[in-house]
Amino acid sequence: MPQSDIFILIILGLIIVALAVLFTFVPVMLWISALAAGVKIGIFELVGMRLRRVIPARVVNPLIKAVKAGLDLNTSKLEGHYLAGGNVDRVVNALIAAQRANIDLSFERAAAIDLAGRDVLEAVQMSVNPKVIETPFIAGVAMDGIEVKAKARITVRANIDRLVGGAGEDTVIARVGEGIVSTIGSAVNHKKVLENPDMISQTVLTKGLDAGTAFEILSIDIADIDIGKNIGAELQTDQAEADKKIAQAKAEERRAMAVAKEQEMKAKVEEMRAKVVEAEAEVPMALSEALRSGHMGVMDYVNYQNIMADTDMRDSIGKATNDSDDDNKK
Repeated sequence: MPQSDIFILIILGLIIVALAVLFTFVPVMLWISALAAGVKIGIFELVGMRLRRVIPARVVNPLIKAVKAGLDLNTSKLEGHYLAGGNVDRVVNALIAAQRANIDLSFERAAAIDLAGRDVLEAVQMSVNPKVIETPFIAGVAMDGIEVKAKARITVRANIDRLVGGAGEDTVIARVGEGIVSTIGSAVNHKKVLENPDMISQTVLTKGLDAGTAFEILSIDIADIDIGKNIGAELQTDQAEADKKIAQAKAEERRAMAVAKEQEMKAKVEEMRAKVVEAEAEVPMALSEALRSGHMGVMDYVNYQNIMADTDMRDSIGKATNDSDDDNKK
C-alpha cells in the first residue's frame, strides 16, 4: 500500500477519534437543543460544566423550560443550586407553577425550601389546591365522666413564607388533638357535645393552631363522633376497690395485733402458774422449818392436813355435782 494512502487512513482515524471524544465530552446535541429553544449558552460553558462535574442536561433542560415559561433564570443560578445538592428540575417546575397561579415565589426562596428538604413543588400545588389531613380517633372525657371519641378533617394550605423552619403535619395533628380533648373536657355533659359537634371545630379553630407551622388552617371539620367508656364510673369502681383493700389490710392488721396480744396474755398466765407452782413447792420446806424451829406443833400440822383433805373433798364433790347437772341438762 502506498505511503500516501496509509497517511490518509491515519488522518481519517484521528478525525474519527477526535469527533468521538468531542461528542462524548461536549454535549453538542444539548447545545443544539438549547440554541433551537432560544437559550443562549456557549459550547465552552457546557465544557466548563463537565469540568466542574455538573451534568449539563440537569441544568440546561430546566433552563429551557424556564425560558419558555418566561422566567428570568440563568445557568449560574441553576448550576449553583445543583452543586449545593438541590433538585433543579423540581425548583423550576415549582417556579413555573407559582407563576401560573400568581404566587409570589422567588428563585432564592424556592431553592432554600428545596435545600431544606421540603418538596417545593408540592408546597406550591398545596397552596393552589388545599390538602385535607385526617386525624385518628381522639378521645376526651366530659365532666360527667363519659368518654367521647372524635375524628377530625383538617383542611390546610401551604404557607410559602413559613416552609423553611415551620413545623409539619404531625405538629398540626397534635395541636388539633389537644384542642379536641380540651373542648370535650370543658363540656358539662357529653350529650351537649353529641348534639353540637361543631362546637369542637369552632373552639379549636379560634386557638390559632397554625402558628409556627408551615401551613395555614382553613377549616376543621368533625368527620365522626362516638361514645366511649364511662370513665367516671370506672374510676369510682377502682377507688372503691382500693378503699376495700385498704380496709381489709387494716382489719388484718388489727386481727394480727389481737392474736399477738392473746398469745402474750397466755404467756403471762403460764408465767404466773409457774410462779404459783414455785411458791407451792416452798410450802413443805416452810412447814418442815417451822416444825424444826418449834414454831409449829405436831397437832397443828395434823390440823393442816385435815383442812387440806376437807378442801380436796369439797372440790371433788363440787366437780361431781357439776358433771351430773351437765348430764341432766343434756
